[in-house]
Amino acid sequence: MHALTALATGFLTLGLWGVFVGMALESAAIPIPSEVLLPFAGYLVAVGRATWWEAGLVALVGGTLGAVVAYGVAYWVGRTWGSHSHGLDRAQRWFERYGEAAVFFGRLVPGVRTYISLPAGLARMRFGRFLGYSVLGALPWTVVFIYLGVQFGTNWHQALHDQVWVYAVGAVVVLAWAVWFLNRRRGGVA
Repeated sequence: MHALTALATGFLTLGLWGVFVGMALESAAIPIPSEVLLPFAGYLVAVGRATWWEAGLVALVGGTLGAVVAYGVAYWVGRTWGSHSHGLDRAQRWFERYGEAAVFFGRLVPGVRTYISLPAGLARMRFGRFLGYSVLGALPWTVVFIYLGVQFGTNWHQALHDQVWVYAVGAVVVLAWAVWFLNRRRGGVA
């Protein structure tokens, strides 16, 4: 994990471009921790080097691009590329258990969010639904971690050492589940 954190921190020398590249790689099944990238984007907001909209859009577009690449590779190539990892196997189990909704919820769970596009592609999930679930699942994660970076400001890296992010992830997952559950009860599409 320390090597991946160091790699993510290396991207940050590029500012928002580093956030974009790191988020794209993370969502393309390369475990670059967004728990490092997004608080840094919040720091850029806190010091006036970016706006909330810029930071959020860069992170979401980068993550979405990476997710689409991973989905496409799995869709067109299958699992023949020989990728067998604990994270991928875990994401596959999530997808088998929860179906398409796993893409939404998987974007909210560390370790699953990096790989959830692959089982969606393998299952040949409809692209529009995949894209919608991916963006909607990534949105609360992105907002919460950018917000933490804004709050920590120049000490944005402290968010990694404090357990604040654990509670933030828990809150995001609970909130997302509640919205999904209420939507389902009202007869919405889940």
